[in-house]
Amino acid sequence: MGAVTDDEVIRKRLLIDGDGAGDDRRINLLLKTFTKWCNSPGTPEEGFTQYQRMLSTLAQCEFSLGKTLMVYDMNLREMENYEKIYTNIEQNITSAHEKIAECKKEIQKAKRIRKNRQEYDALAKVIQQHPDRHDTLRQLESLDKELQHLSHIKENVDAKLELRKKQFHVLLTTIQELQQTLENDEKSDDDNNQESPVEIGE
Repeated sequence: MGAVTDDEVIRKRLLIDGDGAGDDRRINLLLKTFTKWCNSPGTPEEGFTQYQRMLSTLAQCEFSLGKTLMVYDMNLREMENYEKIYTNIEQNITSAHEKIAECKKEIQKAKRIRKNRQEYDALAKVIQQHPDRHDTLRQLESLDKELQHLSHIKENVDAKLELRKKQFHVLLTTIQELQQTLENDEKSDDDNNQESPVEIGE
């Protein structure tokens, strides 16, 4: 409310004083001159001269007032123009904020894409260090054949080992039987030797 009051005061001041060049003083002087002219008993020539001066002063006041009104109208147009500029600036600021937000999203997206590419490159390097699928399958097939061959060899070795165990068992059994037979033979010979002297003595 105070700002409106100040504007009204300035407006009235400009209407009275024009552009500040002493129009209020000129009007006051015109009023005094008019009062003096009305009460002056001078000659008609002096009155006409005074009348011309008052018209000239009044014309100056009217000119100042017109100029002031033109300045006032220009200021109003400038204010409207400034309001439009202010509105455009606000719209541009809002648009700039929206663009900044979009750019931030684009930056985040670009960072994520870059990170994914870096991870892809790292995985590609790791993959390149290993043989491809066909080579791996060929190696697996070769290893599988080798494993089957080794399994077959193991089965043969196990079979031979089992046969050797059985043969060794038979051999041990035969040796034990042979040893038992020898022991029995020795025992039988000893018994015969002990009986022989008795028969001779008879």
